[in-house]
Amino acid sequence: MAQRNFINNLANDAEFASKVKLLYGEGKLHYQVDRYRKIYDMHSAKYGEGGSFYSSPGRIEVCGNHTDHNNGKVLCASISVDTIACVTPCEGKIIVESVGFSPVEVSLDDLQAREEEYGNAVALVRGVCAYYKNNGFNLGGFCATTTSDVFRGAGVSSSACFEVLICEILNLMYNDGKIDKVTKAKASQYAENVYFGKPCGLLDQSAISLGGVSYIDFKSIANLKIQSIDWNFEDMNIVLTNTGGDHSDLTDQYASIRVEMEEVAKLFGAKKLRKVKESDFYQRLPEIQEKVSGRAIMRAMHYFDENKRVDLCAKAVKNSNEKKFCAAINESGMSSYLMLQNCYPLSDTAQRIPLGINLSKKIDGVKAVRVHGGGFAGTIIAYVDKNKTSDYVEKMQAVFGKENVFVIGVRNVGTCKVFD
Repeated sequence: MAQRNFINNLANDAEFASKVKLLYGEGKLHYQVDRYRKIYDMHSAKYGEGGSFYSSPGRIEVCGNHTDHNNGKVLCASISVDTIACVTPCEGKIIVESVGFSPVEVSLDDLQAREEEYGNAVALVRGVCAYYKNNGFNLGGFCATTTSDVFRGAGVSSSACFEVLICEILNLMYNDGKIDKVTKAKASQYAENVYFGKPCGLLDQSAISLGGVSYIDFKSIANLKIQSIDWNFEDMNIVLTNTGGDHSDLTDQYASIRVEMEEVAKLFGAKKLRKVKESDFYQRLPEIQEKVSGRAIMRAMHYFDENKRVDLCAKAVKNSNEKKFCAAINESGMSSYLMLQNCYPLSDTAQRIPLGINLSKKIDGVKAVRVHGGGFAGTIIAYVDKNKTSDYVEKMQAVFGKENVFVIGVRNVGTCKVFD
C-alpha cells in the first residue's frame, strides 16, 4: 500500500503522471495530485498510514436515446471525471466516508434489503455485497475515503460510478481480480434495482465498468452483446450543459415513452419493439394508427431509426470518421426532438433543452448537439471543435450559469486500481 513518502512525492512520480494522462487527459497532473493527497491525508488521519487508490468514472450516452428499455442498442462511454477512493482492509464491515456526505457502514453479516434505505448510498454497498455473496464470490471488509468530481444533476451517473467502485474494490482485494466487467455491471444494477429502489437498466453500469466507448446490444439481457471501442477524435471536445428544469414531477412522462413503445409492440404479440420487424410495422401502419396514438407511432419510428444510428455511430468511432459520427449524432438529436418528443415536458413554456440545442447550433465550432439521456429537463451534449471550445463554453455559461457547463473527455479505462 502507498505510504506517506510516496504521496508526498506524487508530483514527481513518472508512473503516476502517465496514469493521470491515461485517465484524465493532458494538463491535469497538479489538480489530481492535490485530490489524491487530500484523501490520503483524510484517510490516514482516521485509519493510519498506507492505502490503495481506486478510480471510477462517470459516463455519457453517446447514441441510443430511449432504446435500451425495449431491448435496443446503445453507444455509451466512460468520461474523464471520477470518484477516487483511498482504501485499507478491515474486519467484518465496510465503511465508506465520502467528502461532503454522511459515513456509510455495512456489516457483512447483515445483507438483507431494507426499504427504509431506498435512495441511500448504504443500500448500494449492501446490495453489491449481497449480489457477490449470492453468486459465490468472496467478501471482506474495508475502509474507504472517497471524493468525487462526477457532477450531479447532469446525467452522468454518480450512483453507478459509486456502485462499480465498490465492486472493483471487492474484486481486487478479495477475489484476485477474477470478476469480469459485465458481472460487476450486473452486480451494480442489482444493487440499484433491488436495494436502492431505482429500476434502471444496465447502460450506466456497463459504460463505467468497461471504459472507453461501449457498444451494447440489449436484445438478450442474459447474454448482452458488448464491444469496447477506443475513442480517437482528437480534434473535438465534449461539452455537457445542464440547462435546468425540475425532474421531480416528470416520472410519468419518462415512463410514457417505454409504455407507448410497448403498446405498439403488443399489437404484434410482442412485449418489446425489438421483437417487431420494422417492415411489418410500416406495412400495418394504416391499421396501427386506429389503435394507438400518433405519438406512440412516432416513438416507435424513432426506436427503429435510432438502433440503425447506433450501428452507424459505432462504425464511425471505430474508423475515426468524425464527419459520419457527427451527422449521425445530429440526426439522433432531431429524432429525439421531433419523434421521441422528450426535449421538453408537456405545457412547458421555459423549454430549456430546446433553448440550449438551438443556441448551440448558432455558435461557431459546434459539430453536433443533442439531448442527453432521459430528456424533458436537464442536459444536452455537444461535440465542439477543440480550438473553439472556450468561446462555446463562455456563451453557454452566460445563459445557463458557469456551474452548469462542463468540458469532459472520453476515458478509455473503466473502474480500476490506480496504485498501491
